[in-house]
Order: sequence, then structure tokens, then C-alpha cells
Amino acid sequence: MSDASYRRVPTARLSRFLSLGQMAGGVAGGVLAEGARRLSRGERPQLSDLILTPANAQRVTEQLSRMRGAAMKMGQMISMDAGDILPPELTAILSKLRESAHRMPPSQLDSVLRAEWGKDWRRRFERFDATPMAAASIGQVHRATLPGGRALAVKVQYPGVAASIDADVDNVAGLLGMTGLLPETLDIAPLLEEAKRQLHEEADYRREAEQMKRYAALLEGEEGFAIPRPIDDLCGDSILAMDYMPGQSIETLRDAPQAMRDTVMARLFGLVLRELFRFGYMQTDPNFANYRWRPDSGEIVLLDFGAARAVEERTVAGYRRLMEAGLSEDRDALRASLVEVGFVAQQTVERHGATLDAMIDVMIAHLGQPGLFDFSDRSFVEPLRRHGRTIAADRAAWHIPPIDTLFVQRKISGTALLAIRMEAKLPLRDMVAEAIAGGE
Repeated sequence: MSDASYRRVPTARLSRFLSLGQMAGGVAGGVLAEGARRLSRGERPQLSDLILTPANAQRVTEQLSRMRGAAMKMGQMISMDAGDILPPELTAILSKLRESAHRMPPSQLDSVLRAEWGKDWRRRFERFDATPMAAASIGQVHRATLPGGRALAVKVQYPGVAASIDADVDNVAGLLGMTGLLPETLDIAPLLEEAKRQLHEEADYRREAEQMKRYAALLEGEEGFAIPRPIDDLCGDSILAMDYMPGQSIETLRDAPQAMRDTVMARLFGLVLRELFRFGYMQTDPNFANYRWRPDSGEIVLLDFGAARAVEERTVAGYRRLMEAGLSEDRDALRASLVEVGFVAQQTVERHGATLDAMIDVMIAHLGQPGLFDFSDRSFVEPLRRHGRTIAADRAAWHIPPIDTLFVQRKISGTALLAIRMEAKLPLRDMVAEAIAGGE
């Protein structure tokens, strides 16, 4: 097939390793070429400057989109979680990983469906669209119709993805280590193990079907949200069949009136706060594609529950104290809470206490402004960056928060990023105060 959007997913461990090797070779070549150019201009570039170039980011993006699976998922997480840290041109390139992946060719798709449903699988459907309506890191989604007219969305997992998770994570971590961007004293082993565990959970489509049911039960009777129902007798290890729920990208609301944008984002932020303080259970993947907008009903469709997980009680308690300190604008309590939750290591406080306090003061001044909180006001970012560079330059002070904190904060930060895109204005302090009081 000539369509470049169709590429066979590499399934064997060796072929996936060679794909990563090809990517590493391309990056290395880019480093040498860029280094030579800068040296010819009389510059003495740092290795990290040579690695993090737009050309190398383009190479990484293309290779990960071909591989899919854990390798692409890690790239997506980097692009989502980097926020204001990465240069904008790199963020723009990596953000393409959130939008699409290459699709399986029809012959490979048919092999997967035959393995799950048998050679006569087409007889189960009145219609099954071979062209996917969406393709992501772990699987692609197809429209289908059952006899009788029930519309379905069928998520089909790429072959070899589940079996390759551990090797993909290890190989990507190895490539990251080759860059020298991480200090040797930083122990990322727990993070890598948790990444493997979560990715195995996300690749378990039977588990995801159960999480969909659990989340729907938590929202039962609540207006404003819609969750598709899984079709149990069509679900399998690598197939998740559910009701098709039409809707449009949540980002189309960027052109909606201010009041509508504010209403939608207030609903989503309120949901995050309930997940944390009432449910103790959170869908931790804030990818914008997981939200769809239904203008006819005004509902937000919630999708993709592979990353849904319980939140530890100590994490909930730590976030409550953190938010209470923020509302009271108590710098000392905020500093202590940042250490308790795990955002900051105690040694960072000891080595960079004054700089950390300056960053806290910036956030208090910004979040403490009266009236609605304007997410489009990014005036605090540059002062935070300026102070943060001092801490970031001290590689011995680098610190990885606890895993549970990372996943909760990923959801909070991702929702905030969507609010920034929407330029929403919300009564954030009142919402947080109400959520803390209601969750006790």
C-alpha cells in the first residue's frame, strides 16, 4: 500500500531494538553535523544543546510514531508533561505524537481480528470500517455497526505492543542515559518500573473495560458527562469494543464564547478535584484526545481509562495540606507541604532555600490575585524559569517525586494546560476551598 500513513508495526523485540538504534544513529549524526556547524562559527556548544535541536526532535518523533507502543507513549508523556520547560519549537514537534500515529496496514489488522474473533469475524457486524478513525500509541480505533444498528467504536491493539513494553522502556531509558542529560546520582529505576507497570495496565483492555464501568458508576446521575459502555462479549486481550459516542475535539471550543469555555473548564477542574478528594480514584491521562465535546447535549465525553488508578490516602492528605497552605498564603507551610508531597527534596530546601522561597512568593502573588483566575495570564512563567534555572543548574539537587504524586500532578497539570489553551477564567480559589472542605 502506497499510503505513507500505513506502516506495519514492528513486533519482534530485535526489530524494535533496531528501530531505536536507527533513531539513535540519526540523532548522533545530527549531533556531529550541528556541532561542526557551531564550531565553524567559533562557538563551544554543550552536548545537551546539540541533542535538543529541532532536527533531532523531528527524527525522534518520526521513529517513535512508527514504533508505537511504550516508546511512543513515553514520547507523548514528555511532550505533555514538559509544559513551559522545553523550547517551543521542540514542544511543537513532540506534540505531534499526541495527534496521530501511523496505522496498521489492513493485512496486519485482519490478523489481529482473526486471532481474537476467528476467521469469520466480519459476520458479527453489519459494517466494520477498515480505515481507523483514530490511531494512537497503543492501538487504533475503528467504527463498526452491529446487526440492528448499534454503533460501536472498536479499539484494536497493535500486535507485539504488550510483549515489547519492558524492552521498549529499557531501550528508551538507555538512549536517555547516552545523552548525559541526567546526573548519575539520579535514580530513575523506580520511575522506569512504574512506567512499565502502568503501560502493562494500559495494554490490558479487559482491565480498561472494568475501569470504564467503575468510573461510570462514580458519575452515575451526574449531568454534563458521558462515558461509553463496553460490549463485554466483543472485548478481549487486544480488543476493546464500546458504544460509539459522536463528538468533536474539545479544542474546538477555543473559538467558543468565553462563558462556554469557562463552564466546560470549570466542569473538568471540578471533576479533577472530586477525583482527588472525594473518589480517591483518578483517570491520570489528561491527553486532550480523551475529551470530546457534544454541542447538541452540552456533554463532555470521557474516553480512555487505561490509566485510571486509585490514589493513595497519604497523597490525598498531602495535597489537601498543600492546597490549604496555598489558600492561606503561608510560605512556610507551603514549603513544608512541597517536601511532604515530594515535589521538592529536603536537600533542595537546604541548598537552595532562598531561591525556592522566591519561587513560592511568585506563585502566591499570582494565585492570590482577587477575582477570577485568568489562565491566559502567563506573566509568572518567566520569573519562575529565572529562579528555577539556579536549582536546575545544581544537578545534585535534581529529584524525582513519588510515583503517585507524579500521576496525580500529571492530571492536574494537563487539565491546567487545557485551561490555558481555552484562556479560561475560573473562581479557582473557591473551587479548591470547596473541594477540600467537601472531601474531609
